[in-house]
Amino acid sequence: MSMYAYSDVSLPLKRRAYAAPLAPMTIQRPLVDPGMIDLKVLDPKAAEPKVIDLKKTTDARRLFELEQLEVKFEQEIGALWTFMRPRGRASYNPDLLEDFHAWQRGIVASFEDRSTELKYLLLGSRTPGIFNLGGDLNLFADRIRERDRAALVAYGESCVRILDSNMKTLGLPMITIGLAQGDALGGGFESLLSFNIIIAEKQAKFGFPETMFGLFPGMGAYSLVSRRCGAAFAEEMMLSGQTYTADEMKEAGLIHMVVEPGQGIEAARDYMVRNTRRHNGNRAIFKAGREVNPVPLAELDRIVQVWADACLHLSDRDLKVMQRLVAAQDRLNGTGQPRLQAAE
Repeated sequence: MSMYAYSDVSLPLKRRAYAAPLAPMTIQRPLVDPGMIDLKVLDPKAAEPKVIDLKKTTDARRLFELEQLEVKFEQEIGALWTFMRPRGRASYNPDLLEDFHAWQRGIVASFEDRSTELKYLLLGSRTPGIFNLGGDLNLFADRIRERDRAALVAYGESCVRILDSNMKTLGLPMITIGLAQGDALGGGFESLLSFNIIIAEKQAKFGFPETMFGLFPGMGAYSLVSRRCGAAFAEEMMLSGQTYTADEMKEAGLIHMVVEPGQGIEAARDYMVRNTRRHNGNRAIFKAGREVNPVPLAELDRIVQVWADACLHLSDRDLKVMQRLVAAQDRLNGTGQPRLQAAE
């Protein structure tokens, strides 16, 4: 290529020697986010660069590879079926919480660009007789003995961020369904209450047993129950530590459908199919409900702080009661594991 401003052919012979040389060209590469690769082809006809978001791709792929969550997409009805498979005790261990964060990121990465394909998101459990028993009590006991308030707060904040995102349906135009084919206690019930529709099999039990060992459910219970049933009933549930039946929870307005044992999955699929044409209107109603009775994340965070302070006031006796409850739940769960390591 000529290094002159004009081609040799176009210049008269006498003027060629006077053509001004071009300055060396400096190609400035655009700043690219580490998680992005710019694949723009230097083609004048290309309107926009083609960009592949590697993080988004990784999140989408990981959605179906989570260790403690079984995830399947049924395209025909637009349903993403998810079932918890927690290690050991059916509680929210730290690794399961990380799986839930990855689950939410994966759903957004997979469907934000084709949101009309995902109409329903369902969460259930593969643990027989149990939806979820709540917080990792062994972890709590260890951190309380260590006086590690920061770790308790971090656990609570992780929980309420999952809860908050679920209540907002991850910003996607879908309806969320919680399926309780077994007991949902403590934090297990709190998480269930964040779904648009709750379907429970008749044998399932519900409640907040935390007062047995001097605590309270600090990750959404008061906020969610009081907005649906009033503060008086929310306090009664938490102060009494009573266990309620599915029918009682439906009568209170906390559960939408009660079905016979073993019929939960069929009932959920039937709901999705029957409401296909109503999906847009139903989804809008739930969204309007969030506008009428919003649950700000800042409120949930403040309650986590109250909960963490309460944890540090528990006595040795309270911690022993907590450990006995864990042992009883392990027997109920059939794990035969008297203790989970906090590091898991």
